[in-house]
Amino acid sequence: MATPAKKLADSLEALQILQNSGMVAIKTDALTRTNRERLLANGFIKKIYKGWYLIVSPNETKGDTTSWYSSYWQFCSQVLEDMYQDNWCISPEQSLLIHAGNWTVPQQLIVKSPAASNNRTELPYNTSLFHIKSPLPAKNVIITNNGIRMLSQSASLVQATPNTFLQNPTDARTVLAMVNDASDILSLLLEGGHSTVAGRLAGAFRNIKQDRIADTIVKTMEKAGYTVRESDPFENQLSITLSNRQKSPYANRIK
Repeated sequence: MATPAKKLADSLEALQILQNSGMVAIKTDALTRTNRERLLANGFIKKIYKGWYLIVSPNETKGDTTSWYSSYWQFCSQVLEDMYQDNWCISPEQSLLIHAGNWTVPQQLIVKSPAASNNRTELPYNTSLFHIKSPLPAKNVIITNNGIRMLSQSASLVQATPNTFLQNPTDARTVLAMVNDASDILSLLLEGGHSTVAGRLAGAFRNIKQDRIADTIVKTMEKAGYTVRESDPFENQLSITLSNRQKSPYANRIK
């Protein structure tokens, strides 16, 4: 008869196979019931919500948030891929934050999918997923970053709500400063006839002293027959100039 130590070793071997495949989010049927219960009892996995477990350290103390926050994005991407395959993406606002290099775990991650049912999934430490039933943007504006399906840089700026510029000015300015020319943004503005958004983005670029891009947006939209009323979405002006030569967002975030 196998000893308890041998039984645990067998269960850990099954877990290691999953880890080696890149999994951190363990679905119920990925392990046998025996292995799952044994690993749970010995602190190698933790239940996140019905049907899903997270690989954790057995030395983790009760209330320790390290494993959750360090695995959050990978856990969410694996759960969402299981639920929707490639038929989902996160909100424009959260996409913009990630483009700015801000991977802070949000209290609520908004996920859009035609297969969603407008429900909320409660996650540990007052975090959650909110699943919005919604058509997805065009495939050419959806990208994947570390497993997260999100909007492109230009689409994030065009589709983000005005409050994004007020509530997350550092992130918004950081993404604006990464834009070298207005062509991608203008393509989306013209396609959707977004004259109000054009005025907001022109004002936003003017705010970070990118007058050339602001002028291009306004003039191109007006030539296409749209009336553009420029408006600054930020509450204040910067006393520094952000560089649009930076390929990484972090230098401008530090500024």
